[in-house]
Amino acid sequence: MAEYGWGLSEKLIRKARDELNEIADRRVLAIDEVRDQMETRPDINFLRQDDVFILRFLRARKFNTEETFKLYARYFEYRQNNKNLFKGFQASEKGVKEALNDGLPGVLPNCDYRGRRILLLYAANWDNSRYGLAAIYRAILLTLEKLIDEEEVQINGITVVVDWSQFTFKQSTWLNPKVLKLMIEGLQDCFPARFAAIHFVNQPWYIEAIFKLLRPFLKEKNRNKIVMHGINLTTLHQHISKEVLPAELGGMQPPYNNQSWARQLIGDESFSFGDQHIYWPNITQLK
Repeated sequence: MAEYGWGLSEKLIRKARDELNEIADRRVLAIDEVRDQMETRPDINFLRQDDVFILRFLRARKFNTEETFKLYARYFEYRQNNKNLFKGFQASEKGVKEALNDGLPGVLPNCDYRGRRILLLYAANWDNSRYGLAAIYRAILLTLEKLIDEEEVQINGITVVVDWSQFTFKQSTWLNPKVLKLMIEGLQDCFPARFAAIHFVNQPWYIEAIFKLLRPFLKEKNRNKIVMHGINLTTLHQHISKEVLPAELGGMQPPYNNQSWARQLIGDESFSFGDQHIYWPNITQLK
């Protein structure tokens, strides 16, 4: 892609206009309006200020520049306030690497019928003796950063499927409440992605009980995005076609290979989103 934004299809351009209030001729003006607000937060180290990076925040907040700046500021403030979480934040870090190799998370190769990327987690793969919940969260964040580097994902969004098959009661005791609250804060209020839905399948009663405890920390619109399917995969298929799902989720694709997404992240040392350094691509300015 020679220039950022030039590779979008007419369909995506219309969708961005209709759903996100994005007008090509006003992009640069909107970016400048967000950038002008940085002086109101001298306490924050804005590690990236380029056009391309700010654009993802505008899309996440439907080009409302005030709400965009609030999200943009929280993104960096969250990093400043949780430095341990973002220290050495890249796929080669031991805990992140092991979580990725176990498919926590994975990403399906095909999108859903709305063009959304599908992030997948097989919860039972978690081995707490090798890495904790924080490492899984870091792997999820790094995966999301990689996904939203693509304009199509910024516009179409992401849907999540969590399969709780064979996730034991003992494993549920590893779900640290402090880390869970940190995850909710980071994903709900501090990350520039459009989450369409989170689908739970094969969830046991103790996961439903934990979710009830976490519900008060979720905004209403996000509570409504979480769908509990239980063992009924038919209802999952009403949201995501069997044609793109792996066999273990009742789909028509081969069983998911846990290594497939890990291989795309591990080994790219430049793709880092730490508290002191953040990944900069070659293209950072709109034309």
